[in-house]
Amino acid sequence: MSDAEKQSGRERGEHWWQTGIIEMSPGVIRLRGYEIQDLIGRVSFPAMIWLMLRGELPSEDQAALLGIALGAAVDHGPQAPSIAIARMAATCGVGINSAMASAINVLGDVHGGAGEQALSFYGDIAMAIDGEAALGDAVSARLDRFFIEEKGYVPGLGHRFHPVDPRAPRLLELTREFAARGVVNGRFADIAEAVEAQVARRKGKVIPLNIDGATAVIYGELGFPPPLTRGLFVLSRSVGILAHAWEQSQQSERNKGPLPREWLWAYTGMPARPLPEEGATSG
Repeated sequence: MSDAEKQSGRERGEHWWQTGIIEMSPGVIRLRGYEIQDLIGRVSFPAMIWLMLRGELPSEDQAALLGIALGAAVDHGPQAPSIAIARMAATCGVGINSAMASAINVLGDVHGGAGEQALSFYGDIAMAIDGEAALGDAVSARLDRFFIEEKGYVPGLGHRFHPVDPRAPRLLELTREFAARGVVNGRFADIAEAVEAQVARRKGKVIPLNIDGATAVIYGELGFPPPLTRGLFVLSRSVGILAHAWEQSQQSERNKGPLPREWLWAYTGMPARPLPEEGATSG
């Protein structure tokens, strides 16, 4: 093979995968252009997440607010399907990675996707405001469309367990504090509170903002697109998943199912019946 052919092959190989995230060669690791040894000990984990996803380092306040949102959603107990699955997987004798993967794989549209849905909803309202609509009119129009076309639960509101999700008011309070310092502008907090207020008027009762709606506010304020909020939730909940998988792996139970042995499922099939005699046909 000629030198020209070798060079051509090397160039084709180098372009097989292309990335602007990492540059790596023997003795060299650069993330988004920064030497890894310069980042280590100087950049926090939330700031590293920001850098990897956005390509630039955040300010200290931006990283702090991102860390607040991530920290708020780390766990919601074994009644949350992802946590229960992590614990059940651990009782089956699989390793930590398998238990975590089992749990993460159920973080879908219903369990884990509401933050993305909420931010998309808020984003539609923000676009209408950018088009000169007043906040109240933009919220009203989006809710009208939701109840006509989409129905179901308004994303980011209500909780099946908590009358008031204790995480949400604190997250909104902190968002307002960061907005007062000019870190964010507070528009998504305004939108979320306006949605909550209009839904209360329509329903005749308050359906409070939940963790998904509140973290969507923060991710929106920080400029993250809706699809990334689901990934950020996975990062956050992975902490709880890891903790529960590890705790369960240190206990003695094996093959621990979703219900205690004395609480069996409701059987709704055929009653007990004899097997047909040999040669007989059914029906």
